[in-house]
Amino acid sequence: MKTAFLFGSLNRGGTETLLLDVCNTLKSSDFDAVGIYRKTGALEEEFKKSTVPFTKLSINKNPISYIFRLRKFIKSNDIDILHSQQPIDAFLGLIASIGLKKKHVLTFHGFDFDQNKLLVSFIIHRTDLNIFVSNYQKSYYSKKYNLNPEKQTVIYNGINLDKFNIVVQTNSLRNELNLDNTTLLLGMVGNFNQVRDQLTVCRFLKLLNTQQVDFHFIFVGKRDDNNPERFDNCVKYCTDNNLSDNVSFLGKRDDVPSILNQLDAFIYSTEHDTFGIAVVEAMAVGIPVFVNDWDVMKEITEDGSLAILYKTTDESDLLNKFILFLQNNELYNQQALSASEVIKSKYTINNHIENLKQAYNQLNNNHHP
Repeated sequence: MKTAFLFGSLNRGGTETLLLDVCNTLKSSDFDAVGIYRKTGALEEEFKKSTVPFTKLSINKNPISYIFRLRKFIKSNDIDILHSQQPIDAFLGLIASIGLKKKHVLTFHGFDFDQNKLLVSFIIHRTDLNIFVSNYQKSYYSKKYNLNPEKQTVIYNGINLDKFNIVVQTNSLRNELNLDNTTLLLGMVGNFNQVRDQLTVCRFLKLLNTQQVDFHFIFVGKRDDNNPERFDNCVKYCTDNNLSDNVSFLGKRDDVPSILNQLDAFIYSTEHDTFGIAVVEAMAVGIPVFVNDWDVMKEITEDGSLAILYKTTDESDLLNKFILFLQNNELYNQQALSASEVIKSKYTINNHIENLKQAYNQLNNNHHP
């Protein structure tokens, strides 16, 4: 059984980070895999260094040529399963393998809000298996597209714990930001796009600043060219409310595991995450995590037993929950360490690979169309 992972670009994002961890962890005893991508990206070299061989097949402006080259690759490499990470790649893979009797798997990493609904509706009924990253996401797609339950499954994202077994240079982030050891160091990780709601966090910081708390907050994540106002509005809000000395926008960083290990608490706000890998990584580190009560966050935090939930878009409720943390710091840190053990047993990259392996084997043994 040989699987081909089909990618668009190899840029830095949640999907690519997950698959890079898969490719770095995958052993020959798990399953044989290759990677195909259409566009370059920031993680291209890292993918090429992984245990999975990667091949670039550019689509440019000639999709017909791409389809023929993809078909040739599928045949010459004896691919059994085409596992796409985007509906467009599942569509192209389906066309390229007409008559070849290959299995098609599609993972939905996000919602369909900004996707071609006709494409999604077409391909979601023609794959052999659709994988969703949370039960909430699976329920959303199943109801909207009236899906056959037997062809849908949930495989949680996983994190590579090896990335967090690092020796952090003492106070390296505090030194970078010129912060005292007594300053409370808080942060959020995630690009400024339609998925996240950094502005609610900014409003919370304005309230926190009135409490005379010595804090510094860092936003890790790049400005999205498709939604530049998401970043710009946060910067303007912080400037207008005299928070510039308390808030740093660090942009894209390659040292997120090190950063998480140095935070006193992690604060996150989402609009429509489908899983929330940044939240899981923060919980795995063992620091107190605050996240809004979006249904997916309830799911991955086990209804708030692994993190502190606050009301969505309600910065006042977040402040109230955070003040309790300040007043009971030792207790909250102990709870965070306990939650970390649960996370590190539940959301590992090895568990993710094992679940993929089981799904592939079941698919391979299933002779139904």
